[in-house]
Order: sequence, then C-alpha cells, then structure tokens
Amino acid sequence: MYSRQIDLEYYEGHNFFLWGPRKSGKSTLLKTFYSRESDLYIDLLLSDNFRRYSTNPELLRQELAATPTNSRVIIDEIQKVPQLLDEIHWLIENTQTKFCLCGSSARKLKRGQANLLGGRALKAEMFGLVQPELGEDADLDRLLNVGYLPQHYTDPKPQEYLRSYVGDYLKEEIAAEGLVRNLATFSGFLEAASFSDGGNVNASNIARECGVSSNTVNEYFSILVDTLLGRWVPSYTKRPKRRAKKSPKFYFADVGVVNYLARRRQLEPGSQGYGDAFENFISHEVQAHASYSHLHYDISYWQLSTGTEVDFILGDMELAVEVKSNEQIASHHLKSLRELAKDYQPRRKILLCREPTRRNTEDGIEIYPYRQFLTELWNGQIIT
Repeated sequence: MYSRQIDLEYYEGHNFFLWGPRKSGKSTLLKTFYSRESDLYIDLLLSDNFRRYSTNPELLRQELAATPTNSRVIIDEIQKVPQLLDEIHWLIENTQTKFCLCGSSARKLKRGQANLLGGRALKAEMFGLVQPELGEDADLDRLLNVGYLPQHYTDPKPQEYLRSYVGDYLKEEIAAEGLVRNLATFSGFLEAASFSDGGNVNASNIARECGVSSNTVNEYFSILVDTLLGRWVPSYTKRPKRRAKKSPKFYFADVGVVNYLARRRQLEPGSQGYGDAFENFISHEVQAHASYSHLHYDISYWQLSTGTEVDFILGDMELAVEVKSNEQIASHHLKSLRELAKDYQPRRKILLCREPTRRNTEDGIEIYPYRQFLTELWNGQIIT
C-alpha cells in the first residue's frame, strides 16, 4: 500500500467532502485512516445501505442519536443518496458529529440542487499516484503508458483494468446516474475528446465527428470535469502585449485512460505520444501538489496566436514551465520561454526534461531533470 500525500489530519475537527476520480484510492485511504471503533463507515455502494437510506434518509439521524459517541461518520459514494445531505446539515447544526463525505462526482448533487452544506464543509480532492508516493523506484515509462491509478500502475494486466474502468465509468457513473440520454454518443465523444488531451479543444470539430451540437459537446466536457475525469487549464491573459489565445486547454486526469480511449499502443521515448503523455504527467503532478499543499496556486498556460506556447504558468507568473520529454535539450527547445520573456518577467523560467543534470542557460532558463524538479516541488522548495 502506498503512503498517500493527502493529509487527512488537516481536516480533523472539520466536516469535509473528499472528491476524487474512481479507483484513485479514496475508500482504501478512509478505511485505513478512520479505523477507530468510534468511527462509523457507511458505504452506499452496498445495496442494502442504498435502499435503506434512499427510502428513509432520516434513519441516519435516528441511528446517530442512539450512538452519540461516534467521533467521525464516513459516508462513501454520497452522490448516490443526495437526500442524506439535509439530514447531515441538521446534524452538523445540532450535534457534535463530524462527517467525511466521499464521492467520485458532484454532478448529480449539483444538478439535483442537493444541499451541499453551504460552506459548512471543507473540500478535499484526491488524485492518482504522485511522485513522492512512488518514490525513487517510479517507472516513468509505465506511468506514461498505464496511468496513475494505483491498481492500473501495479497490476501486470493493466489494459484489462483500463477497459473495465472505462466500461464501469460509462455504466455506473454516466448511465446509472442519468447524466446523458445517449450513452453510445457519449462513448464516441470520449474517444474523440481523448485526442484533445493537453490541447485547445475544438468543440465544433468534435461535434461534427460525434454527430451532435457544439453545445452538447461543451456539456459533455462539463460532465468529465464534474466526474473528475478531467479538468480545464485556462490561458494566461493578463496584460498581453501580443495577441494571445484565450481558450482553455483540457487535460484528462489519468493518461492511461487517454491512451486506452485513443487506442495508443506502447508509447516509446522519442514519439509524439510519449511527449504528450509526459505533459499530462507534469500537469497531474502540479495539480495534485497545488491541492495537497493547500497553496491552491493558479495553473494556466500561455500561447500566442502564432502557436508559440509555454505549457504551464504557476501562480501569477511566478514560474513559467515548459515541458519536453527529450533526453537532450537544444536551443530551439527554449524558443517559447524566450518569447514569453519578451512580454513578461516570470520569477523563474524552467524547462523540464529527461536530461540527467540540471543546468542554466546564459539568459536564465533553468533546464531541470523532471525528477529533481518534482522532488523539490513536493519538498516545498519551488513554490511556498
């Protein structure tokens, strides 16, 4: 079992939601952390629990009245029974009970106008495996091929699990929750969207390919965000001196899912697919760090209308980070950071790559081995 970076101690004494994509390890973590006899764990995936509480949500209040010593109530898959949130709201206001409410999607809760507790609960998010959890033995090639979800990374037959993962997502997250009317069309959209990973999304092109409207494609992307299968990265547009792109980029939360949907074969260093997957990997790491560290710094990108692009801007131009999967960096790889420096003055200009040794150029660009950068990032040496 991996020692996860998310710090549940931070939420002690508070009520909180714990969101995270399917199979990211939320349930395993909660069962390990909340193992005291006084903790009550309710799993709404179990049919009997689902039937009981969906039919009579007031049972929760009655049961806790009979066992007032519970120090923490953990409710897994809370989105399956939104009616429980009214009872939880009352219990928070009138008792000392503390709740951890866990789920893989807030979509059903938002659309059903469920009670999201109006600021009475903190929000935490769990990601797939990150560098400090994997340690020095992390296998980059495996990560870029099978993704960051614990079961997929460790199992000898990850492709079978990826196939099952996408099937279960469609069946249990999308169909069972009634998020779309046409499951086949949404499945086709998933495949089309996978080719947009890490890039600007052209909704019109995807709409034509899937035979739906652009509005439907935008709605489908919002489903991916709400079910934590992906996220937008906005463009950095403050005080532009030259014409810059304003549309956001989209990243899937797990590159293994992207590879499966896009039918990518084994990705090898030097290929376009490997470079794209490496960029997704860095996005995953900085998104997780921004959340787990509680710094919640802005993550954006910068791109001129000519196509010149810097992959990530962290903070308000604190760090400009370009990502290249190359083992040897040449002058042309530095072009984007040098163009950015004509318009802005980032505190640091960094190029992440697979070179073995860190070095600096004469104009102040730091060429970083990606492992060293991630180690320093997670140790609090990059962003504080």
